[in-house]
Amino acid sequence: MIHVVRKMFWDFEKEEQWLNEISAKGLALTNYTWCKYVFIETPKNEYTYRIELLDNVPTHPESIAYIRFLEENGVECVSSFGRWIYLRKKSSEGAFDIYTDLESKIKHFKRINTLWNSVIWLEFILGLANILIGLTNYFTSSSSISLVNVILGGLLILLGLVFLRAGAPIRKKIKKLQQENLIRE
Repeated sequence: MIHVVRKMFWDFEKEEQWLNEISAKGLALTNYTWCKYVFIETPKNEYTYRIELLDNVPTHPESIAYIRFLEENGVECVSSFGRWIYLRKKSSEGAFDIYTDLESKIKHFKRINTLWNSVIWLEFILGLANILIGLTNYFTSSSSISLVNVILGGLLILLGLVFLRAGAPIRKKIKKLQQENLIRE
């Protein structure tokens, strides 16, 4: 039987945890699209899930080679969304960790942080552009559409601030891992 769950996550680690909790209930992820998870019934705890942000899209030759390497090691790429890939491995095959050293973990979190920063800056730039266009139109033509531009610009800047706040745990995680790495060296 197929089960569809619509849910949104800001934190990939919480999403991973949730997927593993769902697996413990006997459901296996078969597909993911924007906020939509598709599951089938399987034995409880059959799979362990991990989520990774690739350097490139999954169709890029480097990503294809990496996914092929994972598959050779018993890891299945269940689905992808943008540069995110959803991976699983049979729980009976033991622990499933993608990153076993601090440097690779730091690199992964930095990729995620770069993605967050790109979205944040895009929101700020589009917001400011809308405000400037709206104000320019208002003072030159007194158009009522200019007020819409100013309001939309303000909303985009607020959305950028929401993303800035949502990305804070990633930045904290990077800092913590870097400090841990310094202690180990």
